[in-house]
Amino acid sequence: MLGALALPVLSATTASAAPAVVSAVPASSCSSLPPLPYEVHAKAVTIRSKASSKSTALGVLYKSHKFSVTKKSGNWLYITDKTTGVKGWVSSTYVYRDVRMCLD
Repeated sequence: MLGALALPVLSATTASAAPAVVSAVPASSCSSLPPLPYEVHAKAVTIRSKASSKSTALGVLYKSHKFSVTKKSGNWLYITDKTTGVKGWVSSTYVYRDVRMCLD
C-alpha cells in the first residue's frame, strides 16, 4: 500500500501512568477578582489631552506597559499611568486587555 503511515500504538497504562494534579478554585473567587490591566501592544502609544489624534500629547506609553482605564469614548480610553501619574486618552487600536475565564 503506497502512502501508508505507521503510527505507534499507545497503551492505556502509558497514557494514564502519571496522575494529573488539579487544584480546584471556587468559581466565586474568580469572578470577584479585579479586572486585569490593559497593556500597550504597539511600539508606543501617545497619551492625549482629548479623545482625538489632533489633541495635545501629554506623554508616551511603550510596548508592554500596563495601565488602568477609567472610561471609554468610541475607540478612545481614558487612562491613568500609575508610574508617572499622567492621565489622558489613548487609542484602543494600540492596546489590549487580558481576560480571565471563570468556569462554573
